[in-house]
Amino acid sequence: MPPVTAVRQVRAATKSAVAVIVLVSTTSILAARAFAQTAPPSTLEDFHIPGTQIGDVSTDAIFMSTDCSYCHSSATAPVGGVDPYGSWVGSLMANAGRDPLFFAQMTTANQDVPNAGYYCMRCHVPASFVSGHAIPADGSALDDYDADGVNCHFCHSMVDPISRPGAPVADAAVLAGLESIPQFYGNAMFVLDPAGLRRGPYNPQYAAHPAVQSDFHSSGDMCGTCHDVGNVCTTKLPDGSYTYNEFDAPPTDTDPHSQFPLERTYTEWKLSAFANGGVDMGGRFGGDGLAVVSSCQDCHMPQATGRGCLWGPERTDLKRHDFAGASAWVLEIIGKYYETDPSVNQDALLAGRAAAEDMLTRAARVELTQSCGSLTVRVINESGHKIPTGHIEGRRIWANVKFLDASGTVVQEFGHYDEAEAHLDESTTDIYEMHVGLSPAASAATGYPAGTTTHMALADTIVKDNRIPPRGFNNAQYEAAGAPAVGCVYDDGQHWDDTSFVIPEGASRVLVTLNYQTVTRHYIEALHEGNHTNHWGQTLFELWEQTNKGAPIPMVVEALDLQPAAFADLDCSGDIGGGDLAAVLASWGPAAGDFGADINGDGTVDGADLALLLSRW
Repeated sequence: MPPVTAVRQVRAATKSAVAVIVLVSTTSILAARAFAQTAPPSTLEDFHIPGTQIGDVSTDAIFMSTDCSYCHSSATAPVGGVDPYGSWVGSLMANAGRDPLFFAQMTTANQDVPNAGYYCMRCHVPASFVSGHAIPADGSALDDYDADGVNCHFCHSMVDPISRPGAPVADAAVLAGLESIPQFYGNAMFVLDPAGLRRGPYNPQYAAHPAVQSDFHSSGDMCGTCHDVGNVCTTKLPDGSYTYNEFDAPPTDTDPHSQFPLERTYTEWKLSAFANGGVDMGGRFGGDGLAVVSSCQDCHMPQATGRGCLWGPERTDLKRHDFAGASAWVLEIIGKYYETDPSVNQDALLAGRAAAEDMLTRAARVELTQSCGSLTVRVINESGHKIPTGHIEGRRIWANVKFLDASGTVVQEFGHYDEAEAHLDESTTDIYEMHVGLSPAASAATGYPAGTTTHMALADTIVKDNRIPPRGFNNAQYEAAGAPAVGCVYDDGQHWDDTSFVIPEGASRVLVTLNYQTVTRHYIEALHEGNHTNHWGQTLFELWEQTNKGAPIPMVVEALDLQPAAFADLDCSGDIGGGDLAAVLASWGPAAGDFGADINGDGTVDGADLALLLSRW
C-alpha cells in the first residue's frame, strides 16, 4: 500500500481499524512489545500534530540537494567553502537521515512507545513526510530521498506558521490549506509550501526560479521548529509534574512547554540575553564583521563574503551553511558506516567535523584562580543556550584538573578519563549534564524502575540538570518553560559555574581541560543491550568501538603557575587551624559540587580528610 494512501486510511478509519492498520504496518514494533515491560497502546494518532502532513506535499515539489548544487556551490571549492551547498554538505543537517545514533535511539523509543518513530522522524528525517516514508514508524521504508537530510529545498520552502506583517503573500494560502495550523514553534510542526516556492532572506531578483523574500529565514523562530521538543504523549499538571495522556488521540495541547521537555534549545535561547537585544561577543561568533550576535543563525551560520549563487552578486553578509554544533563524533560514525557509499562525501564530513570542533572551542571559557591552598575553576558559558544543550541523553561536559610538580609529573588528577575503558572518574569533578527519570507513577505504569532512566520516551521527571545557563538566565522564566536548573543553584543572570579543588602538596602548576562528550559508555550499552528489534543497537556499538569509544573532545585548555601555600589552608589564614576544620566539617559527605574540602581528592569529605588536616595542625 502506498504510504500516502495508508496514512489517509489511518486518519479516516475507525479506532479499531486504526489499530489493525498500524499493527500490520509495523511488524518490528510488534516484536518490541514482547520485550517491553508494559508498552502503552499508542498509535499514529498520538503523534498527530499540526503542520504539513503526509500527502500535503509531493516529492515533485521538493527537490533533492544535488539539484540545488548546480547553481549554489562553488566550482573551485565544492567542499567546505562559504557557498551554501559546499558548507552544508558535510553538516549534520545534510546527514540527519543517515545518523546511526538516531536510528538506535528511535528503535528504543519505538519499543517503549509504539509508533513514536513517526514523531521522531519529523525532525530527524523530515523528507519522510514528503515521501510518505514516515510510515511505518520503524523507518524501514526510508530511501535515498529521505537520506538527503534536512536539505536545501526543504528549509527554503518552509512557511512561518504564525502570520506576521510582511510575510510573503503566498504564505496565507498555504496556511489556509492546512488541516491544522501550528500555533507554536517546536515539535517539528513545520509548514511546507506544496508548490515548492523558495523563500530566503535576500531579494530574489537574481533567482533563476520562482522565489520570494522571507524574514522567517533570518529568525531563530525558524530554528525553533525542530530545536524545541516536548513529549506529545505527556501533559504538564498545575503542580509542575507530568502525566501520560490517554492513548489513541492527538495531543489536546500542542504547546511544547505543556509537555515533558525532551529538548529546550530554542527556549533557552529565546529567554537569553542574545534573543533580547543581542550580545557583543567581540568576534567570537558571527563570522566576518559581525560583533553583536542575536539569532541562532548568527552563531551557527556565521557571516562570510562570497556568492550564494554562481551568477549572483558577491555578498559580505552571506550566511555559511555549516550549521556547526557539537556533532563531531556523530559525523565521524556516519563517515565510518557509509565509507563505501558514493553518495556520502567523506571530505565534506571531515570539514563538518572540523567546524563542529571549532564551535566547541568557542562555546566556553575557563578561568583559574588560586586562593591560598585552593584552586577555583570557573567554567563560563559563551553560547546562547545551556551547555551542553540539545538532545540530552549522553551529552556531558566536565573539567579534567591535573596538578603538576616542578618536573611536570602529575601529583594529583581530578576528573580522570580512561579512554581504553571509556570510563570517567565521576566522583572527583563536576559533570554538567541532564538526566531524566521515571516517577513512581510512571514506574507503575511502565514496569521500569523509578529514578534515572535511559528510556527517554517514557520519562516524566527531570532528575538532574546542572547544565550551565546562558547570559540572561532567569530561574522563574526557565522553570515555567520546562528548562529549570535541577540539583544545583544558579542565580538569575549567572552564566558560569565555580568548582574548588584543594591544591595537593608538591604542586607548582595546574593544567585544566574542559571536555565535551556526545555519548557515555553507559548510554551506548543501554542502546545496545536494550535493542530487541533490529541491528542498530549492535551497529552503533561497533561504530563506537571503532571510533575510540566516543572519546571526549577538548573544548578549552588553561594552565596556571601556582604560588606556594600551606597544604589544606582552606580559610587562607596562613596556617592550619580551626577555620580549616570547620570547612571540612561543613562539607562532610559526597563532594559533588564543591571539592574545596576534599583534601585527599577521593570525591568524599570524610575521616581521611580529617586525618590529613589534623596531621598538619
